[in-house]
Amino acid sequence: MSERNRIAVIGAGASGMTAAITAARLGGEVTLFEKNDRVGKKILSTGNGKCNLGNTDFSIEKYYCEDRDKEKLRKMFQVFSVWDTISFFESMGLMIREKDGYLYPYSEQASSVLDVLRMELVRKNVTVITGTEIREAGFDQERGEFELSCAEGKTWRFEKLIISCGSPASLKKGEGHGGYELAGKFGHMTGKLVPGLVQLKSDEPFIRGLSGVRVKAGVSLVVEGEERARESGEIQFTDYGVSGIPVFQISRVAAFALEEGKDVRILVDFFPDQEQRPFSWQNRVRYETQADKTLEDYMTGMLNKKINMALIRRAGLKPGIRASEVGWEKIREIMSLCRSLEIHISGVNSMENAQICAGGVLLDGLSTELESERVKGLYFAGEMLDVDGKCGGYNLQWAFTSGYIAGSAAAGCDVREIFPDPAENPQEEEEEHSRIRIMEKADSREGNTIC
Repeated sequence: MSERNRIAVIGAGASGMTAAITAARLGGEVTLFEKNDRVGKKILSTGNGKCNLGNTDFSIEKYYCEDRDKEKLRKMFQVFSVWDTISFFESMGLMIREKDGYLYPYSEQASSVLDVLRMELVRKNVTVITGTEIREAGFDQERGEFELSCAEGKTWRFEKLIISCGSPASLKKGEGHGGYELAGKFGHMTGKLVPGLVQLKSDEPFIRGLSGVRVKAGVSLVVEGEERARESGEIQFTDYGVSGIPVFQISRVAAFALEEGKDVRILVDFFPDQEQRPFSWQNRVRYETQADKTLEDYMTGMLNKKINMALIRRAGLKPGIRASEVGWEKIREIMSLCRSLEIHISGVNSMENAQICAGGVLLDGLSTELESERVKGLYFAGEMLDVDGKCGGYNLQWAFTSGYIAGSAAAGCDVREIFPDPAENPQEEEEEHSRIRIMEKADSREGNTIC
């Protein structure tokens, strides 16, 4: 354990609280700063108020980051995996339930997650200072200390500093940029920020008529004519575009493409669970037996009425004309639209509506322990870093993983010594080397800690 263990953590979100608790469990004297009047506000809104803690269906492919950082990210998740998240919260008394891989508190209340974190901060004697925004941070080379100051002019000095300020996602316009500004003062670059896990906007005239419709569908994202992503699940049409988890999953790719001025479209398949050949034969039979009906009646029984009408009009037809009058080739055209309705994407919803922020402080310039390569003793954690995951608990998992690593390293634990051997099986490492048990051992020994 390092002799220097006075540690400041700026930002009391999921990653900041994890970092503070971890550092305190390993003997650090920790002060946690939060600009809001209480800690962990964002946690209360995650998972529709149930707090999706993580997901046992884990893969590094669930995350976006620079390609050069994938291996670094993989090693971090081996140090603190989803299994460690379970152990971490169980060690604080939280009961966890699993639903199809998704992890939730047994109470299904996000407040339970926040409550155990707050209690652990108290139990580990972490000093929590709320309602205080750190505006300035610098490193005093002569004294070897970080100096922090707030708007009121009060200053503090620490030997180690963890910046985990979060992002502007879901905040009021103009808020949430403080962490990036602090990172910049230490010489760290921030990549382009765009909304992630957010709705897509469209300028297509027919979209407004579909507002409120929910349907299970496949969604492909096409950028400049090339498919870039594909998802499936329930989507929802709004008066301005398209929403739903499949749309959220591809939104960050769309956002970056739009930022670059590229043409972005989505293709919607309303029958994603049907093979094309049987689908075509089935509809040929329908035509042979139902062709005497009007197109409006002919489409009844297939999809939501609003979708049916939009498809008919998209094919340039009127709903009152009989199917037999338009002929089989035109019916095939409508069926083709059922499998690949093209929607032009004109934008993404605002950062205020986004669940996460894509982009952030570049991992280039940080060690695998999330320590700055420019200023020793400076660490980063959480959403403000250029790592973001898909829906399903993956972003909170990153918060816990990065918080644990930064907190351990800041407390003096040589995290490099516990990185798995890359030659070994990653899955075995995840299951057999639960890093949280190191903290539990440290917890059980008064005056002695194990790194």
